[in-house]
Amino acid sequence: MPTIKRFEEIEAWQTARDLTRMIYSATEQGTFARDFGLKDQIRRASVSVMSNIAEGFESQTQQQFIRYLSIAKASAGEVRSQLYVARDMNYLSEEQFTNLFQMAEKASRQIARFISYLESHPQSRALREDSAEYATEPANL
Repeated sequence: MPTIKRFEEIEAWQTARDLTRMIYSATEQGTFARDFGLKDQIRRASVSVMSNIAEGFESQTQQQFIRYLSIAKASAGEVRSQLYVARDMNYLSEEQFTNLFQMAEKASRQIARFISYLESHPQSRALREDSAEYATEPANL
C-alpha cells in the first residue's frame, strides 16, 4: 500500500464524500425534505463517516485511527438503516434506495478492509507532524 499523506487520498473517505453528496441531494427532494428529523439524522450519519476517517487519520496513534475507522463504519451502518426508513416512508424510489444503499455498503467494505490492513501491519502508519506535508489550499477532488 502506498504511503498516504492526506486523508483526502483514502478511497473510503472519497466514497464517503460521494455518499454524503448523494444523501444531501436525495434529502432535498419531495417529502423527504420536510421530514426534518430523518433528514437531519441521515445527513449527520453520512457526514460522520467521512469526518471520522479524516479525524482518525489526523490522530496520534494507529490504535486511535482504527478506533475512528470503526466509528466511521458504524455510521455507514446507521446510514443504511435510515435508508430503510426513508424507503418505507416512500421518500426514495427503489432506484434511489438501491444506489444510496450500495454506496453506503461500498464505504463500509472499504473501511473494513482498511482496518484489517492496519491491524495486520501494526507499523504501517508512522506519521509524525514534522514529516507531514500539508497543502495550503484544499484538494480539488
